[in-house]
Amino acid sequence: MKKRPILKGFLIGVWLLCCFSCFSVEESPKPVLRWAADTDSGVPFVFHDLDEPDRLVGFEVDIVNAVCNVMGYEPQLSTNDWGALLLGFDRDMYDVVVNGILITPERQAKADFSKPYYIEYQQLVVRSNNDTIDSLDDCQDLVVGTCMHTPGVAILEDLGVSDMRLYEDEGSCFNDLANGRIDVVLLNAAAAIYYAGVHPDLKLVGQPIGYFPVAMAFPKGTHPELIEKVNSAIDILIENGKLREIFERWNLWNTYLADYTQDYRPSMTVPVEYERFMEAERPQNLTFGKRLKMYAGFLPILGLGAWMTVKISVFSMLLAMAVGLVLALMRVYGPWPVKYTAVAIIELIRGTPLLIQLFIIFYGLPGIGIRLDPFIAGVVGLGINYAAFEAENYRAGLLSIPKGQMEAAMALAMSHWEALRHVILPQAIRIVIPPVTNDFISLLKDSSLVSMLTIVELTYRYNQLAATYYDFFGIGLLVAAIYLVLGLPFVRLAKVAERKLAIPHR
Repeated sequence: MKKRPILKGFLIGVWLLCCFSCFSVEESPKPVLRWAADTDSGVPFVFHDLDEPDRLVGFEVDIVNAVCNVMGYEPQLSTNDWGALLLGFDRDMYDVVVNGILITPERQAKADFSKPYYIEYQQLVVRSNNDTIDSLDDCQDLVVGTCMHTPGVAILEDLGVSDMRLYEDEGSCFNDLANGRIDVVLLNAAAAIYYAGVHPDLKLVGQPIGYFPVAMAFPKGTHPELIEKVNSAIDILIENGKLREIFERWNLWNTYLADYTQDYRPSMTVPVEYERFMEAERPQNLTFGKRLKMYAGFLPILGLGAWMTVKISVFSMLLAMAVGLVLALMRVYGPWPVKYTAVAIIELIRGTPLLIQLFIIFYGLPGIGIRLDPFIAGVVGLGINYAAFEAENYRAGLLSIPKGQMEAAMALAMSHWEALRHVILPQAIRIVIPPVTNDFISLLKDSSLVSMLTIVELTYRYNQLAATYYDFFGIGLLVAAIYLVLGLPFVRLAKVAERKLAIPHR
């Protein structure tokens, strides 16, 4: 009996300890640093690990983690298209962009910058059997490839290159060089070191071109204290040698960085991340069995992208069908002000690119105080765009019904709305099922454009994996098969609907 009070006191003490621990954790959580990057074609900045495709790695991931560790913050990554990263500040999507952002006067007008954490330069890359190109002067009359939004564009324009090819991602640029479609590539050295390293038929030539500081970008005039903390953390990483260690692990330490940090000591760090990447990318290491295993490992990632594609496509199509039907009824049966309003809406939507409409909805509307969630913005953009095409499908179906049917229905004492609902619309819907099904298949593919709104769907996943693994063909076939599998059930449902609603023919 005496043991019960002791046991009771012990249990109360444990309970109080647990409550105190939970209270302490809740009272002092780490502040979160919301940072953003484009993981599509991000080697070696931010990309998917070759061994664990669902894990993001890269030298900038390591730098952000190191900075957050010094500041006592918890990093939280958001993804966005590279060209729209700074636009995300207008929507308060994240606090800082860390993705090879060069400090330029144009960007300084839109964003604040930390002190540089990396010094970039441009590098020439040619095919291994080319011994005639050694400097920029040799490239003036050649076909030169570079990526958009990079210093290489201005350098080649100043040089007066006669044929400059612009690419959205580094992988496509280097693949065209390897396949002989272009003569030389001018790109940032970080990407050139890695892409040329895995292509045995490519090599680096010439001296470093330019001097381009890379820093973290913040919304203009909103985070002075955070910038100060980041700058202090970068100083600490320079002083304790952690910053140099990160760059040496990725084989990116250069003389510009040595001058910037005043660190001229002999290298003591093995480029383990670079060597691991090169080992994984060597063609002889990818046997047929390993390649199949690699593709199987991609399925969970592609499956998540496919599920997002299906969701956004279905909701967008439902919106398109509803709005399209309203527009068709306005155009066919409305008085002339309503009719011409519908015509103007339809032609305006059909006559402007879908991508521009998505940008206006997602990045433009916040300027007038309307902020839509990325998923909602994608559904609205796709739905409204396809509503114009659905309206024309429905109009064709409505006009195909003989006028006598409306007159007969009204002669039977039906109202105009009752005649539409019970006589005209059911027949028109039967007629438009095939074109509506065709539009849904098109929408399923056009949904890839919503990746520009930070939505990670199937095509976005494909671009990430293909650019990281330099395999546009095999992964492309896999993704094409997934799109085919996604579309077939809806085609089947449409055929069932056609059969159920079809009028028997004698």
